[in-house]
Amino acid sequence: MKGILFDMDGVLLNAMPFHADAFQIAFRELAGLDIDKRDVYLLEGMPGPDLIKEILKKNGSSSFSDENFIKKISERKKELFKKNENSKPFEGVRELLSSLKGTNCIKAVVSGASENEVKSLLKKNHLLESFDLVISGENLEEGKPSPEPFVTALRKLDLNTDEALVVENSPLGVKAAVNAGIRFIITLNNSPLNLEDFQNLPKDMRNLDKIVFKDTKSAADFLIKWSEGISDGGADSVTNSKSG
Repeated sequence: MKGILFDMDGVLLNAMPFHADAFQIAFRELAGLDIDKRDVYLLEGMPGPDLIKEILKKNGSSSFSDENFIKKISERKKELFKKNENSKPFEGVRELLSSLKGTNCIKAVVSGASENEVKSLLKKNHLLESFDLVISGENLEEGKPSPEPFVTALRKLDLNTDEALVVENSPLGVKAAVNAGIRFIITLNNSPLNLEDFQNLPKDMRNLDKIVFKDTKSAADFLIKWSEGISDGGADSVTNSKSG
């Protein structure tokens, strides 16, 4: 048995631009800060309040320790996202999930977002039924880059680390996979980040061209082959050793 653990926003759904816009507006309205949207992508995977705290720190705001203020920004961000988001699956996602149905492969979504948000977005886009397991922020004590999200998924799916593959688009998500000792690939899709932003990649990683894909569609053939036990050495070249 094998299992593919997908991040949702930025890997399956084109939701990150809506998250980034909502954060930017909420920070501007409540904190008077004009934040860099790249910071949202760099910190993607963190629970919302932790992400807000880190951005406040980076922008020199003393409010990073004010839990009530952080909650206000978080609630405003959620309100803006719910009002404005119109995320859709990336090109090729439906076809990939359909192809994986014919393989002996378990599929899970591992996200730091709230359970209601994750399941509602998947359901709205008719993807929820494609997955055997959904891990959300409510299931976790620690979010990414902690290994807990992926370790929890493996435990619930009864899989060993060498039987799983993570599909991520964020540096913190990749770090969580590395910390959990699970092989991974990166699908950038429409992220403003590039490989230089992934400083947490194992130093002995080889065959980068077979691990980093421009989008989920271009990774589909690799994922299908991997699920069928056919490997061309791509993700297998990522060691299970932890890196800082």
